[in-house]
Amino acid sequence: MIEVKNIKKSFGKLRVLHDVSIKVGTGDVVVILGPSGSGKTTLLRCINFLEKADAGSLTIGEKTVDFAKCSKKDILEIRRRTAFVFQNYNLFNNKTALENVMEGLVAARGMPRNIARERAEHELEKVGLTDRLDYYPCRLSGGQQQRVGIARAVALDPDVILFDEPTSALDPELVGETLEVIKKVAKEGRTMIVVTHEMSFAEDVADNVVFMDGGYIVEEGTPQKIFTHPEQERTKQFLRRILPQSEYTI
Repeated sequence: MIEVKNIKKSFGKLRVLHDVSIKVGTGDVVVILGPSGSGKTTLLRCINFLEKADAGSLTIGEKTVDFAKCSKKDILEIRRRTAFVFQNYNLFNNKTALENVMEGLVAARGMPRNIARERAEHELEKVGLTDRLDYYPCRLSGGQQQRVGIARAVALDPDVILFDEPTSALDPELVGETLEVIKKVAKEGRTMIVVTHEMSFAEDVADNVVFMDGGYIVEEGTPQKIFTHPEQERTKQFLRRILPQSEYTI
């Protein structure tokens, strides 16, 4: 179980997160929606300690940390329990696809290289890249690079995988193949928090949908509730702009 309670984050005088709290059950997929600047990415980055939150607490399994008082040891343990899939892939350009997946296993987890190689090959096979193991990122398409990023995250076997708009940097024709890979990961029973604007993906995969705006959680619920019967006017305004009106009446 993942729980964030009353998280606050400011950049200078700009408050980006206002007492945000979310809970994710083991094996659940939570999709976070919202306009640009709503705090979605900052929330993910705080969970992974890529950003240091100002206040609040984070619980992953039996481990609870206070954002304001956590030690370097606490941060390291949380990072080992999480994995992050970035918008822009964040691969090492001087390493092959196989080496990119192996890196975290060897450097961060201390796994023997032969075992790390076997796991990396297995995860890259699952995302359809068996024939690209020795390719450097410059020789891979955007979709292939993102699939390497997903394989890297899954290989770590984390308690939760955080996806930050994983298709936003892709050409439209590559979005579908990447979403299919993420759906396969979800079907494995992985606990996932996904920031995305892909509504059909959210409807198909999410157990719960969270709508954020202005650093607040405006509304949350099942995909059916949020997409067909939202209660808050701000949620309705957002969905009217992005959902096909032929499919939904809001």
